[in-house]
Amino acid sequence: MKLFDSELKILETLWTHGDITAKRMAEILKEQIGWSKTTTYTVIKKCIEKGLVGRTEPNFMCNAIITRKDAQEMETTEFINRVYGGLTDELIASLLWREDLSKEDIEKLKKLVLALEKR
Repeated sequence: MKLFDSELKILETLWTHGDITAKRMAEILKEQIGWSKTTTYTVIKKCIEKGLVGRTEPNFMCNAIITRKDAQEMETTEFINRVYGGLTDELIASLLWREDLSKEDIEKLKKLVLALEKR
């Protein structure tokens, strides 16, 4: 499932603030990024339809149904499929050949690979 930036804004607000009313979310997002109440409510509705956000009464209380980790995994999978044809090793190779990797970064990566081999 593709998550749009607007949906991620809603989720990020819920992950940061916990369960909050749609009204409070609209206030927060107006302050942070200038969204109108209507825009916030429209995006919340889309998130509910996609099963990303739950709604309870009273007061249109919103809660995140998926975790930040779940969203990151969904986005990563979508990115790998779209940009690298589903080939994770191609993404890793692209990252590893970046010139800005420090010796510390390389050591961390070596430890990660060793840990993966032991699984």
